Amino acid sequence: MQLVVARIGRAHGIKGEVTVEVRTDEPELRLGPGAVLRTDPAGIGPLTIETGRVHSGRLLLRFEGVRDRTGAEALRNTLLIAEVDPAELPEEEDEYYDHQLMDLDVVLVDGTEIGRITEISHLPSQDLFIVECPDGTELMIPFVSEIVTEIDLEEQRAVIDPPPGLIDDRAEIASSRDEDGVDGEDGADGEDAENADSAEDGESGKGQA
Repeated sequence: MQLVVARIGRAHGIKGEVTVEVRTDEPELRLGPGAVLRTDPAGIGPLTIETGRVHSGRLLLRFEGVRDRTGAEALRNTLLIAEVDPAELPEEEDEYYDHQLMDLDVVLVDGTEIGRITEISHLPSQDLFIVECPDGTELMIPFVSEIVTEIDLEEQRAVIDPPPGLIDDRAEIASSRDEDGVDGEDGADGEDAENADSAEDGESGKGQA
């Protein structure tokens, strides 16, 4: 499986180094010296990383055969692509690759279906699940342990316990499930209490994508 692990940015200096926008949680593994990467556009690669270092918080790479600023500038905006075994798991427990999370069903702790994950958005502060609901609308679910309580790859589902307001129609969902004639407000309160207990008792399945 091919995964984008970085995008090449500006040239740095005059000796062929480039800045890169890292798109992997394992840069030491994917972007280390000696790594051979495919590219998009394909005609530019493959590229072999010769050296790497961090400067002012940015990763700088130099590739074999690129020795000057002109050559480095020619690589700008190129995507770097690594070959990854689909069965490979991240080194850290409870961490996941994006391709493992895509298309997982998203359900509440009581089993109510919310939608499916169609995209993973990596922001500086946190990662987000972009979830497509059955009616075609989208939800953004922060990928944090307080909300995503379980990732079950075998069952292909992500279990969430969202706070009030994250899912706008949560109260209506609870009301529609209420078969005992209890009014919608009480039903919503009961569900919140149940989910709060689950969040306190359960272990998080959260990991970085």
